[in-house]
Amino acid sequence: MTAVEAPAPRRKFRESTLGQIWTGLTRSPAGFAGTVLVLAIVGFSFIGPLVVDQHNPTDTSQIWTAPSGEHWLGTQYEGKDTFTILVNSGAEPIWVGGMAATMAVIVAVVLGSIAGYFRGRIDALLLQLTDVTVTIPQFLLMIAVVAFFEDIPPWGVAIVVGSTMWAFLFRSIRAQVMSLKEREFVEAAKLQHLGTARIVFREILPNMAGFIFVNFVIAVNQAIYAIVGLYILGLMPSGTPNWGLMIHLSWQNNFFLLPVAMPFVLAPLLMIVLFTIGLVTMGRGLDQALNPRLRER
Repeated sequence: MTAVEAPAPRRKFRESTLGQIWTGLTRSPAGFAGTVLVLAIVGFSFIGPLVVDQHNPTDTSQIWTAPSGEHWLGTQYEGKDTFTILVNSGAEPIWVGGMAATMAVIVAVVLGSIAGYFRGRIDALLLQLTDVTVTIPQFLLMIAVVAFFEDIPPWGVAIVVGSTMWAFLFRSIRAQVMSLKEREFVEAAKLQHLGTARIVFREILPNMAGFIFVNFVIAVNQAIYAIVGLYILGLMPSGTPNWGLMIHLSWQNNFFLLPVAMPFVLAPLLMIVLFTIGLVTMGRGLDQALNPRLRER
């Protein structure tokens, strides 16, 4: 009997993934623009604090001043520079949202792969766990947990948010694994006795990388909305600057009724909206780049 060759689809996928992403994003103007927008806001939030002057003292003589050459977005209710606050407020929601999305995707991928590959009792048990998780109102659960732990750190919020998001992706991962495990390259890997772990994580999952990454982008968007929502409701600690905290202060103190306060009110909203639009359009571009059925069109 002739020796079975190593699975070609995995090698081909690995060699061409970066090229497919670049080609797909550049071919889609909206996807490329979304990627540039996301990278720009990430750079603004993480590199910006290293560039702007962090000396932002309280100045009662400069309360609610209009935008000027010295203060690009004017000043806020304490006389502090609004632009400096905006720059320092973006990093936390982005990295916490990314951490929450990473946790949710990892849990969904691991459990979905196990359920889809082994089936049987393990599959039934994980499906029941998923059904229970889906029936729990996510945002209400987050509110209850965050309200109970009053001084919960940002990484704790990421765990809370991530632990409520994995169930929706689980079923899609499970279905993908069930389909891929019947393919020829997986059968070839089984004939070589490569082992279950290697077959799942080296043969099957790399062929789902595009699907997983697109869903990761969607999960980041959902996580940021959840985190900002908790800040807006006043349930998160107010120790560090945050776009959600800026919106909460505006709502709590009726700053939106002051025309001169509009930069402080609208700037964080605009950043969140632009980041969301960028993530959505980038996700569509990546889907077009990595989905063979869309790529052929």
